[in-house]
Amino acid sequence: MSINGIVLAGGLSSRMGRDKALLPWQGRTLLEHMRGLLKQAGAREVWVSGNYPAFGAVPDRVARCGPLGGLYSVAMRMPDGPAWVVPVDTPLLAPQLLQRLAAERQGACTIFDGHPFPMLLNVDNATRSVLAAMLDDAQGQRSVQAFQRRLQMHVLALEGVDEACLVNCNTPEQWEDVAS
Repeated sequence: MSINGIVLAGGLSSRMGRDKALLPWQGRTLLEHMRGLLKQAGAREVWVSGNYPAFGAVPDRVARCGPLGGLYSVAMRMPDGPAWVVPVDTPLLAPQLLQRLAAERQGACTIFDGHPFPMLLNVDNATRSVLAAMLDDAQGQRSVQAFQRRLQMHVLALEGVDEACLVNCNTPEQWEDVAS
C-alpha cells in the first residue's frame, strides 16, 4: 500500500515564541526531522503545510484556521489515497506507530485513543468535502477532533510506553524537556 505523508507546520508558534518548524533537532530543523520520520516510516511523498517555500510547502488557502486549514490546503493539491498526518512539533514520534496506524486502519480516519495526531487519513473527495464544509461554517467547530468525529474515526488502543512518543512541544519549557 502506498502512503503519503503530511507535516502540519503552518501554525503561528505563538506559545513557543519562535517558529517551531525551524527549531534545531539532532543536527537539522524540526521540519526536516518530521519529513525524514515520515519517509522512514515508508511515506512515498511528503507534503508540508505552511509558508516554507524552501520545502515546497503548501500555504494555507484559508488564513488562521489552524490545522484544519493546513490540512485542507494540502488535501486539495495531493492525490487521493492514504496519508499519515503529523504535527511538526512531535519529534519523539516513532515510525513504528505510523506503521501500526497503517496496519490497523479502518475507514477514512485512524488515530490512537486520546490523541488526534498522528492520524492516518484517507484523502479523497469525501474527505475534502468535509474539510471544506467545516471551513465554510464560520460558526461551526473547526477542530481536528470535530473533523475526526465527522469521519467516524477508528480508534486504536495505545500502549502506555508509547505515550511519551506523542508529546507535543508547544512552549519553551516543553521543548526544553524534550530536547534535553
